[in-house]
Amino acid sequence: MGTIFYGGGADPILVEDRALAHLKVVIATKLRRNESFTLSWRHPEGEKPGRSTIWLHPSIPLRFVFDAPEPPALSAEWITAMANSANTSGGITLIPEHVRPSGSSS
Repeated sequence: MGTIFYGGGADPILVEDRALAHLKVVIATKLRRNESFTLSWRHPEGEKPGRSTIWLHPSIPLRFVFDAPEPPALSAEWITAMANSANTSGGITLIPEHVRPSGSSS
């Protein structure tokens, strides 16, 4: 399980490593363009049910921490789907991966 530390918030945001790797690409692209946006996600199992949204801004410190030492293979389709959501008024929505990771069979 990966973690996002954003600003001075005391509560880290937990995101599965593979999803976090894809999310990092989309977030870094938006912030590199000096764009502000929201990020929304459903709370994972084991946490209080619900969803959260944060406002991301290039001037606020952000750190991604991954449990796995090696980065996963990335899915261009998943990155594109999240990037498309980033360009809407609702901001990035952490969506499940709907395509098979490259290199998988069946």
